[in-house]
Amino acid sequence: MTTAEETVEAESPTPPPFSWGLIPAAGVSASAVLLFGFQHQLSGYLVLAVSIGLAFVLDRDLGKSLLLIGIGLAPIGLISLEADIGWFNFLRMGGVLAFAASAPYLIDRFILKRHVIRFPVNTGRRWTRLERWYLVIVVALAWLILPFYFINSGTYLNWPAVHEPSEMIRLGVAVNAVGLWDELFFICTAFALFRRHFPMWQANILQCIIFVSFLWELGYQSWGPLLTIPFTLVQGYIFKRTRSLPYVVCTHLIFDCVLWFVLVHAHNPDWLPIFIY
Repeated sequence: MTTAEETVEAESPTPPPFSWGLIPAAGVSASAVLLFGFQHQLSGYLVLAVSIGLAFVLDRDLGKSLLLIGIGLAPIGLISLEADIGWFNFLRMGGVLAFAASAPYLIDRFILKRHVIRFPVNTGRRWTRLERWYLVIVVALAWLILPFYFINSGTYLNWPAVHEPSEMIRLGVAVNAVGLWDELFFICTAFALFRRHFPMWQANILQCIIFVSFLWELGYQSWGPLLTIPFTLVQGYIFKRTRSLPYVVCTHLIFDCVLWFVLVHAHNPDWLPIFIY
C-alpha cells in the first residue's frame, strides 16, 4: 500500500457494525441476482432503482456509492452473458464491460471528487512468502477442482466447443479478459464502495452476491456456487489484505488459464489428457 493510500485508509471512519444503509445495499446486490441469476430485467431494474433511491434518502454519500455500482450493473443486464466467442458478441460484450468498469471510476474520480475506486498496481509492497506459495496452491486447487466440476456436472457445455486454433485463441482471450474485468469491477469497484460504508465482512458478502450472480449467468451453474462463493469471498479478503490489483488478478487468471485447458480438453477428450476427474 502506498503512503497516500495508507493515509486515506487511516482517515476513513470505522463503519458501524449495523446501519440501516444495509437495506438498500442488500437491495442492490439482490438486483444482481434478479438480473443475472433469474434474468428478469423488470424486477431487477426496479429493485436496483428503488434501492438507490432509498440509499439517497438515508445517506447521500451511500446513495452516490450505490449509484456508481448501479451504473456498472445496468448496462450488463441488457446483454446476454452466455459464452459466445462470435466476433459480434466478442466486441459487444467487451465494450459493455469496459464501460461498466471505467464509468464508475471516472465519475467517482472527476465528478464526485472522492477517489474511492482505485486500481492499485504499483504499491511498492513485495509479496510475502505465504502469498507466493498461495499462487502455487491455487494452481493445484484449480487442477483438482475445475475438471471435476466442469466435466462431471456437464457445465462445460455452457461454453462453446472449440476445435480450431482461432477459436481456442478467442476463447482464451475472452476467458482471461473477463477474469481481469471481474477484479476491476467486483473487487476494486463494488467491494471498495461497499467497504466505504460497511464493515469488511458485510462488504465482502455484498460483493460476493453480485459476483456469484454474474458468474452464474456466465456459465458457472449446476453446483457452481459451491465453488464461486468461497472463491469470491477469498478474493475480497486477499484484496483487503494485500491492496494489490496484480496479486488478485494473478490468483484469478491462474484459475482461468486452467479453466481454458479444461474446456479445450472437455470438448476434445483426446487432447490434454492431464486431468483427474
